[in-house]
Amino acid sequence: MSKLTLKKHLLSLTKEQIVEQVLALYDTSKAVKEYFEYSLDPDEKGQFEKYKAVIVNEFYPKGKTVTPKTRFSVAKKAIASFRSLNPSPKLLADLMLTLPEMACMFTNDYGDMWEQYYTSAATNFELTLKFLQKHKLLEHFRKRCRDCVKYAEPCGYGFADEMDDLFNEYYSKSN
Repeated sequence: MSKLTLKKHLLSLTKEQIVEQVLALYDTSKAVKEYFEYSLDPDEKGQFEKYKAVIVNEFYPKGKTVTPKTRFSVAKKAIASFRSLNPSPKLLADLMLTLPEMACMFTNDYGDMWEQYYTSAATNFELTLKFLQKHKLLEHFRKRCRDCVKYAEPCGYGFADEMDDLFNEYYSKSN
């Protein structure tokens, strides 16, 4: 259905029918519920902290007996959910950088990982760098990006070189 069709349908409804539709959506969709809660009380920093905790927990879970899952898909979903709230670019960039940062820190702390792990970490680092460049935030996050490269230094599979190359590619353009 197109937006135009939906708009025509909504315009044909009474105010009460629209309210009923919205309430039904609110009850059945977690994403819609979160969107409305955020739009009525835009606690951007609170939402940021919530989603950051999801990412950090994938690599450094709370509790001593919990094994890290390192699921990039879960971390990326947290970023996408936060992005859907239309936060400030600076907070979104901060959250985006948390993923490669945690991945690099984790491999630095626990040793070599598998090739797909490194590919995912580097891909997310590059996506973050592109976002930082687009929103003119590279300088604001320079130290954290440099730290990602530092954490990657002892890693294998060419990961350290790839992270360093990505950093230099974006930060040589920003000078």
